[in-house]
Amino acid sequence: MTEALFTPLTVGDLTLKNRVVMAPLTRNRAKPEDDTPYDIHAEYYGQRAGAGLIITEGTQVSPEGKGYAWTPGIYSPAQVAGWKAVTDAVHAKGGLIAAQIWHVGRISHTSLQQDGAAPVAPSAIGAESKTFDGTGFVETSVPRALTLQELPRLVDDYRKAAQNALAAGFDAVEIHAANGYLIDQFLRDTSNTRTDAYGGSVENRVRLLREVVAAVAEVMGAGRVGVRLSPFSNANNVGIDSDTVATFSAAIDVLNDAGVAFLHMVEGQTGGPRDWPAGALESLRDRFTGVYMANNGYTRDTAIAAVADGKADLVAFGKLYISNPDLAERLQADAALNPLPTSGLYGGGREGYTDYPSLSGRAA
Repeated sequence: MTEALFTPLTVGDLTLKNRVVMAPLTRNRAKPEDDTPYDIHAEYYGQRAGAGLIITEGTQVSPEGKGYAWTPGIYSPAQVAGWKAVTDAVHAKGGLIAAQIWHVGRISHTSLQQDGAAPVAPSAIGAESKTFDGTGFVETSVPRALTLQELPRLVDDYRKAAQNALAAGFDAVEIHAANGYLIDQFLRDTSNTRTDAYGGSVENRVRLLREVVAAVAEVMGAGRVGVRLSPFSNANNVGIDSDTVATFSAAIDVLNDAGVAFLHMVEGQTGGPRDWPAGALESLRDRFTGVYMANNGYTRDTAIAAVADGKADLVAFGKLYISNPDLAERLQADAALNPLPTSGLYGGGREGYTDYPSLSGRAA
C-alpha cells in the first residue's frame, strides 16, 4: 500500500505528483551586485524536482524589501531571466515550482537599503533582532513607518513580483506573511500601532494582507496562490499578538474569501517547539477551506500520520531538503538520509549546496 503522503493531490490549478513539499530555504547565494540567481540555482532546484512542489527561498519584491545580503530579487529583467533558468530546470525534470515573494519590512539594515535609508515597517518600532549584512550579523536598524500614501505602491510591488514570476515560468506564488516579516508585522498588535485604516482593529490589520492577496491573485489566478502564516511564532522578535486566534482567524478568512490554493502553516515556533494553546492551531487549520500545508519539524513518520489522519494535506520539509536533494524519493523508500552539514548553509558556491549524494550514491 502506498501511503497517502506519496500520492498525487490537486492543489488549486495544479496537480502535485506527491504531497511532499520543499519548504523555502534562504541560502544567501545570489549575485552580490544585482541579487540575481546564479547558474547553480538552476542545478540546485532541478535536483529537488522530485518534490510534489518546490517553494523557492524568499525572493524580495523590491530593493526596499531586502533584509539579508546575497538574497535574490524578482523585480528586474536580469532576475527574471535568472529565475527562468531555474523554472526550466525544474520543469525539465517533471517538477512544479512556486516563487515565495517577500518583503522583510523592519528586518533589515541601512547598509542593505538604497542610499542607506531606514527600513520600512507598519510602525517605527525596532525589532531588536539580527540580520546578515555580508560581513557578519548586525542588529536590525530602527525602521520608519510607512505612510498611508505609500501603501498602494507597496501593494503594486507585490503585483509586479507576481507578473515577473509568471514571466519567469513559475507555476505558483507563495506570499510570505510569516516569521515576523512585513505582512506579519502589519497583522500583529505587537508591531503595528497605527491609528489609520491599516492599524487598530483586526479588520484594519489584515487589510494589507487582503490587498496583497487580491493583487497577486489577479495576476496568477487564485488557484496558483498560496500564503504562509506563523501565528504562534515569535520569529524575528515580532511578538505574540494579544489575541492570536482572533487575528489569524481574520487572516484566514481573507484567504478563504480570495479562494487561494493553499495555506502554508508554520506550526508553533519557527524552527523550534511545536507549542500553541490547546486547540488553537486546530481551530485555525479547520477554518481554512483550501489545501492545508503543515510545516515545522516533521519526520517521515509524523508526516505520513498527519496526512493519513487528515491533519494535513501536504507536508513541507525544510532542513531535510538541504542535504537530501531526492528527499521525496528517500522518504517513500524509507531510505537513510544524509546528515545536515555544519557548514555551507549560507553563502558560498556548490559546496554544501549542490554536492550531496543521491540514493544512487553519486552527487545529485
